[in-house]
Amino acid sequence: MTATPTPTSASSPAPPPAPGEGDGVSAAKTDERLVHRSLARRLLGRPELGAVVGAVAVFVFFSVAADSFLRASSLSTVLYASSTIGIMAVPVALLMIGGEFDLSTGVMVTSSSLVSSMFSYQMTANVWVGVGVSLLVTLGIGLFNGYLLVRTKLPSFIITLGTFLMLTGLNLGLTKLISGTVSTKSVADMDGFESARSIFASELTIGDVEIQITVVWWLALVALATWLLLRTRAGNWIFAVGGGEDTARAVGVPVARTKIALYLGVALGAWISGQHLLFNYDVVQSGEGVGNELIYIAAAVIGGCLLTGGYGSAVGAAMGALLFGMTSKGIIYAQWEPDWFKFFLGAMLLIATLLNAWIRRRAEANR
Repeated sequence: MTATPTPTSASSPAPPPAPGEGDGVSAAKTDERLVHRSLARRLLGRPELGAVVGAVAVFVFFSVAADSFLRASSLSTVLYASSTIGIMAVPVALLMIGGEFDLSTGVMVTSSSLVSSMFSYQMTANVWVGVGVSLLVTLGIGLFNGYLLVRTKLPSFIITLGTFLMLTGLNLGLTKLISGTVSTKSVADMDGFESARSIFASELTIGDVEIQITVVWWLALVALATWLLLRTRAGNWIFAVGGGEDTARAVGVPVARTKIALYLGVALGAWISGQHLLFNYDVVQSGEGVGNELIYIAAAVIGGCLLTGGYGSAVGAAMGALLFGMTSKGIIYAQWEPDWFKFFLGAMLLIATLLNAWIRRRAEANR
């Protein structure tokens, strides 16, 4: 038996829902974008949280364990060590968010500096000519890695491992063939050296702290990469490609172009690092760089990047690089045996990875 509506209810329009009632609340409850999330939940959703917590803990630890850690000169050294890793860790992190690896990054840095030095010296040209040629060659290496990846569909591990081996041999072989030794000739007395050094290897004084220009390059890359990831369509493409190529392609993401661009970004970072290597030391040892690729990847992983792609941040990679810098120099300032450095790096990598996994599970559970 159904109730018959009264004339008043049938003829009068329904009153508007009161604030906090009716369809507006239902829509807010069903639309995740309109749900208010507490600061704690938003922080738990950030991939760099684990690295930030770890960096604070390491800073406090060495501040207590090493009396000289907080000196201005010590902080300058820590920032410099962090920046030389961070310049490469940031583009490597973007590549990992896009679901790929690059094992050639360490020797690519050396290749970049060798090309710049030897071209300038052999051609007796202004060093800026060598810098420009080095940029083209280094970007060419990145293009080679990216193009081969999208054309052959081979794993990036295999492709970049091959590039790593080829560059290692070329660095040593060509340097010996051209200069007769395993190191390049000094370019300190060549035209353009001082101006190039001011761009890639100079120092800035801020208060009592001497800051290497690499710190400025590092922070600029972090800011640029963060803006790219969070404020541009290309950033959405990077996350989409790392989350799943087929799904990304189905919604119109240019997968091939995105991956090639990411490898070009890694090559650009290698070029910056390579020019600093040259203009900071004047000469380059052709065997340098082997093994550094693992440090760049570890910094990105410590910063929250997943090995499977689709998750991470540039700020997290910067925090991972800062952790490496503080640990490497903190052990020295604490007057410990330097051989323990690799042990602490491995422990930090495992702890940070476990912490990041726990934070991500908590974040997903709270959505």
